[in-house]
Amino acid sequence: MPKLTVDGIEVEVPAGATVLQAAEAAGKEIPRFCYHERLSIAGNCRMCLVEVEKSPKPVASCALPAADGMVVKTTTPMVKRAREGVMEFLLINHPLDCPICDQGGECDLQDQAMGYGRANFRRFHENKRAVEDKYMGPLIKTEMTRCIHCTRCVRFSTEVAGVQDLGMIGRGEDAEITTYLEKALASELSGNVVDLCPVGALTSKPYAFTARSWELNKTESIDVMDALGSAIRVDTRGGVVMRVLPRTNDAVNEEWISDKTRHACDGLQRQRLDTPYLRIDGKLKPVGWPQAFAAIAKAIKAAAPNQIAAIAGDLNSAESLFVLSDLWQRLNAPNIDCRQDGAALDARNRAGYLFNSTIEGIERADAMVLIGTNPRLEASVLNARIRKVWRRGALKIGLIGAKADLTYDYDYLGASPTSLADLVEGRLSFAATLAQAKYPLVILGAGALARPDGAAILDLTRRLAEQSCQREGWNGFNVLHSAASRVAGLDLGLVPGEGGRDTQGILNGAASGEISLVYLLGADEIDMQRLGRAIVIYQGTHGDKAAHRADVILPGAAYTEQSGLYVNTEGRVQMARRASFPPGDAKEDWAILRALSDVLGHTLPYDNLVALRRKLVETTPHFGQLDRIVPASWGAFGAEGPVTAQPFAAPIHDYYLTNPIARASLTMAECSRIQSPDAGTGTDG
Repeated sequence: MPKLTVDGIEVEVPAGATVLQAAEAAGKEIPRFCYHERLSIAGNCRMCLVEVEKSPKPVASCALPAADGMVVKTTTPMVKRAREGVMEFLLINHPLDCPICDQGGECDLQDQAMGYGRANFRRFHENKRAVEDKYMGPLIKTEMTRCIHCTRCVRFSTEVAGVQDLGMIGRGEDAEITTYLEKALASELSGNVVDLCPVGALTSKPYAFTARSWELNKTESIDVMDALGSAIRVDTRGGVVMRVLPRTNDAVNEEWISDKTRHACDGLQRQRLDTPYLRIDGKLKPVGWPQAFAAIAKAIKAAAPNQIAAIAGDLNSAESLFVLSDLWQRLNAPNIDCRQDGAALDARNRAGYLFNSTIEGIERADAMVLIGTNPRLEASVLNARIRKVWRRGALKIGLIGAKADLTYDYDYLGASPTSLADLVEGRLSFAATLAQAKYPLVILGAGALARPDGAAILDLTRRLAEQSCQREGWNGFNVLHSAASRVAGLDLGLVPGEGGRDTQGILNGAASGEISLVYLLGADEIDMQRLGRAIVIYQGTHGDKAAHRADVILPGAAYTEQSGLYVNTEGRVQMARRASFPPGDAKEDWAILRALSDVLGHTLPYDNLVALRRKLVETTPHFGQLDRIVPASWGAFGAEGPVTAQPFAAPIHDYYLTNPIARASLTMAECSRIQSPDAGTGTDG
């Protein structure tokens, strides 16, 4: 490990580290535009110039490897003049439109011009260069005259997102960043280029001209658009969510978020349920909370416990799931399920439904099998991490399921569970690859279990993990969920009790008349036509599928409007914090169920969120360990049985419209239209 001196401070850095990294280790701030720690080194901007002993001129610290005995100076007059010169050249062609630029207040160019530039830039009087704006889709607004050619966006799209849609053409004064054919960026991570852009060349199109950064209240929270639990910041103004930005969490999302996470937030303001409704004479009419509760109580008391059922949706907090489960237990009702897609997940063994190797553990993997999953659509940020490891050249990937562009190469092993059986029995050559790997892992899509032979598929995957993916201190069995509330629901036991029905059984019972009442807690992804003539109570946030079918509607709060615990796909308990308040008469989900328990005569023993969480932790202790992974003990799960040759179906048909919030979003609707196969290039954007 080389030792060098930076401004009189001796530091030791890992082999291969750059002078810029050494300076940061010494606590010295080095300005930069093109350098980013998660992207390859370009050395374009020259803003990071430093003085190195025995060098006749300043050197770019981002591209110079640190060497033993090197003496570096970052604040000498030569360095100061060099940085001033670079800044002067950068501002030659930069337009003076800071007052109308959405990057204002968050602009690296503004900050570094003040910190490292000269006080007077008046030596150039020629006309500024003008560049035609480029179309990059409905999410990215371009002002390419502002571009300083740092190529961060190009490197991100190529290296992290894995698409070749963005690049630089021309040379010198004619150089331009472009999408070549004026098309939308075909990536689920495209919005991250806005965060990467150090100037105002790329800004958020949906957020354009709506607010300034200093006007916003900033709340740290957790994303629920998928099951990763990406760290986010929710910015609000006047109770309205204006934008969602990523927070750095190296263990989960690094510093990236998906486009759905970032831009579906406008759906929080549209098609909202803000008052209770009751179906009277065939029509839904607004009523007060007492009238709605009275109608529910009458229907529940008129039915036997085995005639009522509850299905929980994908965006619910652990608190609301716990209260629903508690209430159903007090009603002695065995029909309850949190697996609205019908996945054959075994709640008895926690290791059987977790991402056991952890998201960060993917960095160690050298062999991987994807079974019935498309991580690019189910967990875009996790897919980028897989690609990151694959680019190093040591990761071999096999896929069983529908073929797809995953942004990395893979060996296609087959389309159906029979190929999985062949892999387990060693009839495929990839079995040897797994056996020889030091850190092999298997990723099973939760959607692959939502079929009649789901339990047998789970059993086969467990057997594969036991014979090929188990090492000392390493568990390579992973289930990739796409529903944010699924793991919490399984942890809390929201599965049928003795003699109870699962989701498919509930729907069959409702269709046949054996189930007379169904309580849907944010469950919008089931087949509403199979509910038959059952009384349907819907507690949720949007006028989506379930609300149209419901007989009673109870308006709940969205994930930004209530404080709640979520458990991500790896079993990490995380806290989502309230950033705004629910509209109208809508209430927090747990409070609605607690109030309903009073009317039903089964009052639940907690009156506030603190008492509820205390009870939750008493019942399930790991909920008290925030942001920690609690390893699950291994055991038997799944059910041995035959599998069919029916191919695995694509788990997600439209990435942008997977939940009520996204379906209410105009931005997501436009993305869905642009990215559909028959949408053309989308240059009319």
